[in-house]
Amino acid sequence: MADVAFIGLGNMGGPMATNLLKAGHSVVVFDLSAAACEQMQAAGAAVAASAAEAALGREYVISMLPAGKHVAATYLGDDGLLSKLDGSTTILDCSTIDAATARRVGEAAAAKGIGFMDSPVSGGVAAAAAGTLAFMCGGDATTFEKARLILKDMGKNIFHAGPAGAGQVAKGCNNMLLAIHMIGTCEALEMGARNGLDPKVLSDIMLASSGRNWSLEVYNPYPEVMPTAPASNDYKPGFMVDLMVKDLGLAMEIAQQCDVDNAMGQLALELYGQHQEAGNGQRDFSSILRKLQRQG
Repeated sequence: MADVAFIGLGNMGGPMATNLLKAGHSVVVFDLSAAACEQMQAAGAAVAASAAEAALGREYVISMLPAGKHVAATYLGDDGLLSKLDGSTTILDCSTIDAATARRVGEAAAAKGIGFMDSPVSGGVAAAAAGTLAFMCGGDATTFEKARLILKDMGKNIFHAGPAGAGQVAKGCNNMLLAIHMIGTCEALEMGARNGLDPKVLSDIMLASSGRNWSLEVYNPYPEVMPTAPASNDYKPGFMVDLMVKDLGLAMEIAQQCDVDNAMGQLALELYGQHQEAGNGQRDFSSILRKLQRQG
């Protein structure tokens, strides 16, 4: 079992750290929220007074932070963790951030002989709690092998996407596609419903046809079609609209940097941005169906 520091105990980080405890790892946590730290302490974790205190001497440092600026502040600069750690520690940043910051932190870590992987996740809060997340990892092969030893206790699909930053690029591609096919699924279901089709029957037809996709199969956006989906629980997240807008913004940055004309991704960002501005930021992203229904 490993000695792990976990920094960032939000909706995703808390369940992930809990699964490490359940797997028998020794976990030291740090978060600015005292309540989050107390909850983890009750589950068996030790609580540190700072990120540095949590990280020093650990085999692994895992972070799950809101944005690139927080990751950069945590690891870089005279007071960053990279100035205090050495090659005995492997860093796994599971935050969803811009690829440029991930590359910058990865390069700074490599210069000090410290293994670093950007390891963003897919699956949402439910998968974090169940330990079934997908990890998209960017870094060298040696660090990836070390990463797998610990990531397997928080997820079931662990991919080596390429060098530092590649995990963030993979996450951006995935979530852009997710937004596009969720919107398309909502449009198809609403079009059918307005023509008298039962959304459950139409969903079954499309699941057996060429329109089959993850949104239909796992996360149906139409209420009462799939009892376990957020749509059947008043669109309680799940994966919030606020987070989808953030991730689409990151995907647009990636597209601009490599000169890809992604008209569908841009439109998805526009539609989700409008939905967010209408007061739906805290709802599940499948609630984009309601935007279509309001236009009817």
